[in-house]
Amino acid sequence: MGKVYLVGAGPGDPGLITVKGMKCIEEADVILYDRLINKELLNYAKDDAELIYCGKLPDYHLMKQETINHFLVKNGLKGKTVTRLKGGDPFVYGRGGEEAEALAKHGLEFEIVPGITSGIAAPAYAGIPVTHREHSSTFAFVTGHRRKDKEEDDLRWESLAKGIDTLAIYMGVKNLPYICAQLTKHGRPSETPVALVHWGTIGEQQTVTGTLDTIVDVVERNEIKNPSMIIVGEVVRLRDKLNWFERLIEPESELQKKVAF
Repeated sequence: MGKVYLVGAGPGDPGLITVKGMKCIEEADVILYDRLINKELLNYAKDDAELIYCGKLPDYHLMKQETINHFLVKNGLKGKTVTRLKGGDPFVYGRGGEEAEALAKHGLEFEIVPGITSGIAAPAYAGIPVTHREHSSTFAFVTGHRRKDKEEDDLRWESLAKGIDTLAIYMGVKNLPYICAQLTKHGRPSETPVALVHWGTIGEQQTVTGTLDTIVDVVERNEIKNPSMIIVGEVVRLRDKLNWFERLIEPESELQKKVAF
């Protein structure tokens, strides 16, 4: 039998992959990779490595999860070294747990290689610390995408609204109006700061800010789409002082316009 590595490729910046994750790319016979990984990482694969694209869009899956599981098991049983390259971290909204279960079911040896998840990296690159002694002592990852086979929303909105200082919400752009409405309905002040970080950690990064009361209009006006991270909490106010990455990638002339007034 071979061995399968479920590897987190990080949030987009190729420099953020782990040393172990890079080794798994370099040594793999087969690499199954997702849409959101940085394709530059594939340049480190062996010349004869088989590359299999498993891209998924919000409303369209080129390859169903069951098919991905089948390819992992099939190649592992053939004695190959397989790397499943996933954006962010395999176990943070990456369905890595389901893939690991499929491998375990067939008695295949596997390892989990954690990656930097966008819920931490995107706000960091936008100048937003998700925890801060003066603003946030609690932090939670939340899915903003509701499963189609569930009729009821099973998120505990009251606990999220009142019990957590900072929320990092994945896959939530489409449901942003609903998310904001639920948080305010369950006790979060409407003036709570909110940021959306689009394509976090790469050159296309764009960040917009507002409040629970205004962010939907801000997002529509700026045409912010997925992939984007939603950050809710007082830590968003620190962005004005700590916005380091977008200052690096923004043209100097644009910066001069902003500071001219």
